[in-house]
Amino acid sequence: MSNNLSAPNGPGRPKDLVKRQAILDAAKSLFLTQGYANTSMDAVATAAGVSKLTVYSHFNDKETLFSAAVMAKCEEQLPPLFFELPDGFAVENVLLNIARGFQQLINSDESVNLHRLMMALGSQDPKLSQVFFEAGPQRMLSEMGQLLQRIHDSGVLNIDKPHNAAEHFFCLIKGAANFRVLLGCGEPPTAEAAESHVQEVVGLFMRAYRP
Repeated sequence: MSNNLSAPNGPGRPKDLVKRQAILDAAKSLFLTQGYANTSMDAVATAAGVSKLTVYSHFNDKETLFSAAVMAKCEEQLPPLFFELPDGFAVENVLLNIARGFQQLINSDESVNLHRLMMALGSQDPKLSQVFFEAGPQRMLSEMGQLLQRIHDSGVLNIDKPHNAAEHFFCLIKGAANFRVLLGCGEPPTAEAAESHVQEVVGLFMRAYRP
């Protein structure tokens, strides 16, 4: 992924950032509708309204583009800022913000379709599954684990195994409801039900790790 951005030309975003976003948007759409194998860099370039050379200038290959698309989707709902621990900000509120963002992410149409795609591709292409895991779930687990370590160091909660606790936290948020959504035998929770679930899980988590 290129970090070389062009200088802004007048008001608005730098030209390269706009093109990069267009490429990511096109890639996310095509990967979900056409599948990974049937999505070419040429097709992404056409859908994004850029040249194939421009696509390759931002992303070296299709695997890199897929990884970036997965990461971009995760960061839409859970940007890195969510995993910060600002001074004077209640730990419970930090966890609630993460829980809300994660629940919206996993129940979004894009995320549900992507998970279904990966389940179908997993046995065929384990390497692609690893790319997906590292770009999405692993990134969030790592950032959550680091946050929980800082919370432990602050003394607010006693979390001696922060990585394990991060896994427990996200699994509790997913719950059976998300499993039903993935299987196609349930609908995403209503806003009221989602908030109730988030409040319950965070409350349980706080009680479990309270010193």
